Amino acid sequence: MRRHFTVSGFIVEGDSTLLHWHKKLQIWLPSGGHIDPDEDPVQAVLREALEETGIACEVIPHEQRHVFTNLPQLPSPLSIIVANVGASANEDAHQHIDMSYVLRPLAGVARVAAEVDHGFIRVTAEQLRRDEHLPVASCGVDMPVAEDVRVLGLRAIELVLGFRF
Repeated sequence: MRRHFTVSGFIVEGDSTLLHWHKKLQIWLPSGGHIDPDEDPVQAVLREALEETGIACEVIPHEQRHVFTNLPQLPSPLSIIVANVGASANEDAHQHIDMSYVLRPLAGVARVAAEVDHGFIRVTAEQLRRDEHLPVASCGVDMPVAEDVRVLGLRAIELVLGFRF
């Protein structure tokens, strides 16, 4: 089976993160997409966040890096998920190897007020804890947040709230 390497970024501000309704997959997801050739995962997640939301972000590390004097390191993803993607008119069935990162807006940039213009909604930690269904404006129904998105979204919020400046 073909595999595509992808990234997702939970953009957190305060006690909320941004999610959008993915029309093709019919699920709530954070910003993200495919890693371009010659791009590392961190470059990809920051590019995708900016392209999809208009918000310039930074990665929030969730663990301390090892100290190497001879090699640069990238922050570790919060999680790496293998997702089966069904066949469509344009693609055969394949897998996404998705690296999830925690992001927050850079100081002084347009904040999550931009979410409405880009189709994202702000979801609070309380909504994720209660496993609330979220309204999908395009179809007028409430849809649940998948377990992986809910759990990682909560963890992302916790990490940003506890991040030492």
